[in-house]
Amino acid sequence: MTDFLFCGGEVIDGSGAPGFRADLLTRAQRILCIAPHIEAPAALRIDCTGLTLAPGFIDSHTHSDLQVLEGRTEKLRQGVTTEVVGNCGFSAYPPAANPAELRSFANGILCGDEHWGWLSTDAYLQALGSSSTAHVVSLVGHGSLRIAVAGNRQGPLTEAELQTMEGLLTEALQDGAAGFSTGLMYAPGCSAPPEELERLCRVVAWHGAIYTSHIRSYFSGLVDAVEEQIELARRTGVRLQISHLQAVGASNWPLQARALDAIEQARGEGIDVEFDCYPYIAGSSVLTQVLPQSALDGGTQALMQRLREPARRQSLRAAVLASMPWRWCDICISSVGSVANSALIGKSLEEIAQSRACEPVDAMLDLLVEENGDVNMLCYNQSAENLRASLTHPLATIISDGFYVKGRPHPRLHGTFPLLLGSISRERGWLSLHEAVHKITGKPALRYGLAERGLLRNGCFADVVAFHSDRIDSPATYESPELAPVGIEWVLRQGRPAPLPSSRRLAFSN
Repeated sequence: MTDFLFCGGEVIDGSGAPGFRADLLTRAQRILCIAPHIEAPAALRIDCTGLTLAPGFIDSHTHSDLQVLEGRTEKLRQGVTTEVVGNCGFSAYPPAANPAELRSFANGILCGDEHWGWLSTDAYLQALGSSSTAHVVSLVGHGSLRIAVAGNRQGPLTEAELQTMEGLLTEALQDGAAGFSTGLMYAPGCSAPPEELERLCRVVAWHGAIYTSHIRSYFSGLVDAVEEQIELARRTGVRLQISHLQAVGASNWPLQARALDAIEQARGEGIDVEFDCYPYIAGSSVLTQVLPQSALDGGTQALMQRLREPARRQSLRAAVLASMPWRWCDICISSVGSVANSALIGKSLEEIAQSRACEPVDAMLDLLVEENGDVNMLCYNQSAENLRASLTHPLATIISDGFYVKGRPHPRLHGTFPLLLGSISRERGWLSLHEAVHKITGKPALRYGLAERGLLRNGCFADVVAFHSDRIDSPATYESPELAPVGIEWVLRQGRPAPLPSSRRLAFSN
């Protein structure tokens, strides 16, 4: 393996401290030395005049559970060398008695087919092998655990089922899972009572692992949902990470400040709670998130039956209209399962309704039936003021929350980290460069127990990004989300250079 000597760059080491000029020498998979001047005649010398060196970025909330096995480079091209998967209750294990149930539950987020699934955490991590272009940290998902034990059935579990879940969670953590995630707005996890979550979080706390939560509401119930998770952490002692904190819908925007106050107060009481967020106004999910999740009791086919029965459909229609936090023009279709409706990708539900001469709620319900529930959406959620408040908060880690779709992905999949360092920090001035780097390197490394990553220090893994601080950015937009980042010259992952669209790119080698 080649030694690399990065000469004359501005080193931002990930600790949160300002940068300093230094040389950096890597050997094999590690950083060997950082000093004002290094002589290493045998190393490949890289002139870094005008470049900034930072630790490889850590995307601590992704849904690339399946794609990390495929050698994809979308994340590497934006400097990501570590990904945390298994978020929001979705993980690729443990298996269900009927594997099709797990796939049906998770494919809308994991973008999978009908041929995946692993028997354990260890089997999944072993499958990664050398095919992954990132170091992968895996969480075990509450939804996947529930599917394994009780299928798509909602409601409280029996004592025997709870004990089985506790056992499966224990096995996953012992096998190498870094923590446990919930998706409390997704069926069937949404139906879990607090007592179930408390029992599982006690297992997580006993193992010293982390608990991440897609909470029960980001709408009018945001504050109550945050406080529920804080109380769970208070009762169990678990380390709590609230996932992609935001207030969705203009009428709910004032609630974000109250949610942040609750988190800060809990920290003041000694509760280990933090949160993460992504640097975009819009979010993305499955279109069934707009429905009351009770409609998915029994799974997708049970939902389809309800939507085909006039009385039940009318009841669901009324429930959607009564609780709708978005405007219909703010929900755009990003993916559909069939070719027949592919022309709808990129169109809002308001536009689709106009073209079909019906109400938007009916266009949505019809589309779900036509696609057997296989529809993803992009939705404009937040205010710029709230976005700035969350991104700049000292308890915030910056994430992509990116996932793949069979259509048009959210631009965060291709551009989160260059956008943060460019448009957000350099152009808008919301964060200094070293503060922004810390939120995507040293801070998440500490949060997820990655002792040898997230910092440029002697002995740490040689995960290194070299970029132009005056040019780094993402041109990806909602209309053209797959445009590659600009301004990144080198990415090393454990001492190996990543293939980049650059004159300096090198292929991976053994």
